Amino acid sequence: MRDANPRIVLGLHRSRHERRLLTGALDLGVTTIDTSTNYLGFRSHQVLARTAGGLLPKFRLSTKVDYFSAPGRAEHSLAPRRLYVAVEQAARDLGREPDVVFLHNPEHSLHEGAAHSRDALAQACAALEEATSSGLCGAWGVASWNPSPLPSLIDTTTPRPSAFMVRAGLLVGIRTLDAADAVTAAWGLNGSMVWGMSPFGGGANAPVWDRIDSRVFLRDGTGLSPVQAAFRAAYELPKVGTVAVGTDNLAHLQGLIDALAGQVDEQAIEEYRNLLRARLRGQPV
Repeated sequence: MRDANPRIVLGLHRSRHERRLLTGALDLGVTTIDTSTNYLGFRSHQVLARTAGGLLPKFRLSTKVDYFSAPGRAEHSLAPRRLYVAVEQAARDLGREPDVVFLHNPEHSLHEGAAHSRDALAQACAALEEATSSGLCGAWGVASWNPSPLPSLIDTTTPRPSAFMVRAGLLVGIRTLDAADAVTAAWGLNGSMVWGMSPFGGGANAPVWDRIDSRVFLRDGTGLSPVQAAFRAAYELPKVGTVAVGTDNLAHLQGLIDALAGQVDEQAIEEYRNLLRARLRGQPV
């Protein structure tokens, strides 16, 4: 196995739960995997435990709670007791305590006014903080697909997570980028505590990556493909220390590891953010 690479997490949302993939990831030095209670039709934890077997202790493992199985659908809830029990169940199903448990898309249940939403978020965070203190997981965090509602709801009484996960990459809009920065600042998180996800906005094979040359965001993109350059740029949009990416292709995973050697052109990144902001405001670009 190569030296561990903490900057890449293997996400299981779009990845098959296969032992071959897990073994290959370990061989490449990718030693963290991320899943969720609701992945694979609410079966991810059980299937992962069964498939990985003795491999699972070799990984750092993160998962997410907030979605619950209901007849014919999934429902979202920030009810503190349900969250605490969900963390207990995750540890049982996985056969071990997760290293990190994320509050999953809390914005989905923050709709009833600022005061109610602020209390709901704080109580949900407190439930995960309690689960961590009880030894059900190593740490807790917040994962948000759309963090825009969150900055105004975080104050000094809101428990502080150890990690924050948000969409990252060239396809992320300026509202999400600015909101991610605001959440990071409100909780006083440093860059190593912020995780990116969905760096290709749905897939590295999407036609968009054939139409743009993302190597313009690197100081020297020689030898890297546009997909590799886009992945490297994702660490700056917003600023994150780790990116979770789903893949079943170990060659693709190797290519992403190689992309980390690229040097980002920070001026190009800043100009791109300014361009996104100007477009949002309807200004000429």
